[in-house]
Amino acid sequence: MAADAAERSGERAGKSSGTGSSALTRSRVRLDLPRAPRRSLLPEYDPEAFGRLSERVARFLGTGRFIVWMTLVIIVWVLWNIFAPDDLRFDPYPFIFLTLMLSLQASYAAPLILLAQNRQDDRDRVTHEQDRKQNERSIADTEYLTREIAALRMGLGEVATRDWIRSEFQDLIKEMDERRLFPAERDEGDR
Repeated sequence: MAADAAERSGERAGKSSGTGSSALTRSRVRLDLPRAPRRSLLPEYDPEAFGRLSERVARFLGTGRFIVWMTLVIIVWVLWNIFAPDDLRFDPYPFIFLTLMLSLQASYAAPLILLAQNRQDDRDRVTHEQDRKQNERSIADTEYLTREIAALRMGLGEVATRDWIRSEFQDLIKEMDERRLFPAERDEGDR
């Protein structure tokens, strides 16, 4: 195992373990083993959990409750910074900190809403694909049933129906009656 690791590290550095550097002498990556985790300076996160969180935030931002709460916070903020004593005011006129906070809220809300919309688009795409496949199956089934009904109709054209059999019997009865009425003429004509 240590030899395999040394061979892999030698290949990464551009060295070959064989005599030539052809594709046949390079060792193959083992597909039955997971890759070793790579170190990254970026923080790791679960994209699915982050996506669910973004959908919940976007769902809340699109409600009347959010607008009411945001309006109340802004009104309280402005009133506090106008009528409170000077030493208790934290954002004096022209409310630079309020503008900063609203900009910060908007800068986070917009990407979260876009992420939630992208996730919804992905779900819609999957649903659309499933609907399309279901429609294709329904069309194929309908075409199959149409062909079967056409084959049955063609087959029924050759089947003796009750009315046809009745008419044939009536024709036979008439022919037999005619033979009984004129048996002598028939016998003479046959000779």
